[in-house]
Amino acid sequence: MEFYTCEYCYKEFNPKRRRVQKYCSNTCRSKAHHARKKTENKLATNPDKETKIEVATTPVLPKKTKVEAMSLSGTGNAAAGSLLADGLKSMLTPIENKAATKGDLENLKKQLLNRYFKINNLAPRHDGALPYFDIDTGDVFYSFFNL
Repeated sequence: MEFYTCEYCYKEFNPKRRRVQKYCSNTCRSKAHHARKKTENKLATNPDKETKIEVATTPVLPKKTKVEAMSLSGTGNAAAGSLLADGLKSMLTPIENKAATKGDLENLKKQLLNRYFKINNLAPRHDGALPYFDIDTGDVFYSFFNL
């Protein structure tokens, strides 16, 4: 049995694939890849002229940009722009496409409660639906829900 030597950790291993396996495990293969592709994160060096030894220097960080302070005029402009945009949106949106409010839902509830009346002297349908009278259309209909 022939043993191979891992190209990353230099341990001997028994290959599972012939002549193509360079690393003993997926971990070593991954680490070798990262070692090859790693970007250079070294400090900048300046050679010392007298001793010919390179001396490490700290990198110079770029200056941070100045953050402007919040001003009253900027806040006012933002509020005015927001009000203008919301006003235009509400003016240009048709009434059918506007969102329902709590008042709209309460009006709908009142209309439903005043429109349908339960018929007490008529027996429920065979499937258990209760009879109701619709005042607007004058029809009797059956519903499983209590209106």
